[in-house]
Amino acid sequence: MAAEPYALVLGVAQDGGHPQPGCHQACCLGSEVRPHLTTCVAVIDDGRAWLLDVGPDFPHHLARIDALGVELAGVLLTHAHIGHYTGLVFLGREAMNTTQLPVWAAPGMSAFLASNGPWNQLITAGNIDLRQTDGTILLGSRLRAEAFQVPHRDEYSETVGWRVEGPGHSLLYVPDTDSWDGWDYPIEQHLVTVDVALLDATFFSSDELPDRDQAAIAHPTVVDSLRRFAPLEDTARAKIRFTHLNHTNPLLRPDSDEYIRVIRSGMGVAAEGDTFELGR
Repeated sequence: MAAEPYALVLGVAQDGGHPQPGCHQACCLGSEVRPHLTTCVAVIDDGRAWLLDVGPDFPHHLARIDALGVELAGVLLTHAHIGHYTGLVFLGREAMNTTQLPVWAAPGMSAFLASNGPWNQLITAGNIDLRQTDGTILLGSRLRAEAFQVPHRDEYSETVGWRVEGPGHSLLYVPDTDSWDGWDYPIEQHLVTVDVALLDATFFSSDELPDRDQAAIAHPTVVDSLRRFAPLEDTARAKIRFTHLNHTNPLLRPDSDEYIRVIRSGMGVAAEGDTFELGR
């Protein structure tokens, strides 16, 4: 009998990674700064891994599953922001030169890849098999995944979250959304039906980027999320793991007051190397 399927967190940082290029603040400088890879989750079963998002740190993500003796079996994309799809370039002839690797994407994201270089070259060269999502998709024999649209800045494509369901447990992955409002189904309804939820926590508070208009890069702040989810039952709050952390986010430091505040709220912060059961 093969080992039970599970999910493995490969990265938790926002699109620019941590340290972020061009940042000369204390959050990114000094020998004590611990680097973090861009957000990515591997769904693993029977020696194969399907990656939720492939950003610029894809080579490092791949090295981590290679070290487990796990083969890359496919990619599931959320949207066309750099931290979530640009790792596809490594699948081309200049690097891995893969053969018909399945890549699932929503209709707008599929159209973007198919009509713009260098992404469309991956299709014409046969490096990827671009598959437009249409309801539930099967990942091997024991896993299924379903995309659902969420509100976000959709300059090049729509944005989706993914629900992954195994034989006994399920996972929700929503690294980007403008807010928890405006969803077809409230986020709380999703929490009822899954065992763990990896949720957008890009910024801890609204004053995190004093030199930029944070409204132009909208995300639900952790402060707002803590307030919204506080009335939930303990079991529901315990499912939440915050991810997609900007380089300025104090949740990147487990010794910060903000990190401790999240833990005391009954919620958690995702960390590279975290695993979540999807089997029985």
